[in-house]
Amino acid sequence: MVQRIFVDSNVLASRTLRDWLFQLRNETDTMFQVHTTFDVLVETVRVFRRRNPTADGRRSRELFDLLMANVDEVLGDFAGDVAFDGPDGDDLHIHAAAVACRADKLLTLNISHFPVSDTVPYEVYPPDDFFLLVDASAPFAVMRVTRQQNAYWEGRRSAGQSVKPLETALVAAGCPEFAARVNAHLRMLSGLYSLGGRAGAE
Repeated sequence: MVQRIFVDSNVLASRTLRDWLFQLRNETDTMFQVHTTFDVLVETVRVFRRRNPTADGRRSRELFDLLMANVDEVLGDFAGDVAFDGPDGDDLHIHAAAVACRADKLLTLNISHFPVSDTVPYEVYPPDDFFLLVDASAPFAVMRVTRQQNAYWEGRRSAGQSVKPLETALVAAGCPEFAARVNAHLRMLSGLYSLGGRAGAE
C-alpha cells in the first residue's frame, strides 16, 4: 500500500533533505507519496529567502516551482480547530493538515513537538529514520539515487565549486545513520573502500 507522507517545512527547507526525499519518491514510484500544504510551501520559501537575502527573485520562484512539481498533493483546505497536545501552538496547522490528508507518517525534524497517542492517526518520523526505512525496503532504489547524487555533485566540483561529500552533507542535515548506508552504497558502486573526496552538497 502506498504510504502517505506529510512533510514539514523544516524538511523541505533543507536542500540535502529535499533532494533525497524527492529523488527517492521518484525512484521508488509507488512506495510513498509526498503531501503538504500551501502554508508549508510558503514557509519553505520564506526560510530560503531568510538564508539568502541577496538572491534574485527568480530563485524563490524556481524553488516554489520545484516543490510544486515534486509534491503529490498540496492540501487545499483543512480544519484549523482540531485537538492538539503539542508544546508549540505554531505546529497546530501541521498536525491538522496531517490528520486531514490521512497521512500515514509525518516527516519532521521537530519530532518532540508532535506527541504520539492512540488518538493521533499518523506516525512521526525524523528524516534519518524515514530514509533508513526506504533503504530497508528498496535498497536498489537508494543505490540509484546515490549514484545520481554522486554524479551530480562530482560534476559541480569538477566545475570548480566547493561541495561537501555526500555523507558529510547528510550528517549535517541530521541523517547520520542514513549517511552510513549511503557510504555502503558508494562502496558497492565503486568497488572501493576508500571514500575520500566524493562530492555531496553545498
